[in-house]
Amino acid sequence: MNQLRRIAVHLVFAVGLVLMSLGIAFLLGTMTGISRNTVLGSFLFIIIGALCAALAVKWNKQTIYLFFASFFILVGLFLFLSALDIIHVTLIRSWPLLSVFAGLALFPAGWRHYRALRYHYLIPSLAFIVLGCALLVFSLKMVSFSFKIFIINWWPLLLALAGILLIFLSVSSKNRDDVP
Repeated sequence: MNQLRRIAVHLVFAVGLVLMSLGIAFLLGTMTGISRNTVLGSFLFIIIGALCAALAVKWNKQTIYLFFASFFILVGLFLFLSALDIIHVTLIRSWPLLSVFAGLALFPAGWRHYRALRYHYLIPSLAFIVLGCALLVFSLKMVSFSFKIFIINWWPLLLALAGILLIFLSVSSKNRDDVP
């Protein structure tokens, strides 16, 4: 009976959190003249992120849930700020931010899994962030040339960066094997 009561308390808390979030979202949406559907969509991402965080912390304690929680919350916050016109860029033009968000979401997942920053999560995380930022420059047309021209002229740099990354991973794994 005590277990059933605890589940009911968690369920009531979750429903209350969802209702509070939706109320705040709709209030902000009506105050600024923003479409309710846009605000609702952004808060659905935040709610999914919060549910994944609850799964990560309370029930299953797997890092994949923490990754998805961070990712969905970041996407939801971006969509919400975009809907309020605080950020003047739509997701269609700034799609490389999804790569940046994935890289940022790997940090808490790696920290939870290893209790420290490890190369297994740090290197892919930084790679996603750098890739997203590089693609964002072309997506937002911050440079006068296209991505195709960049690849044609600078492909040796990409090859050298890939080599440096592989050497770095190799050295870090050798150092990790030497530690008892």
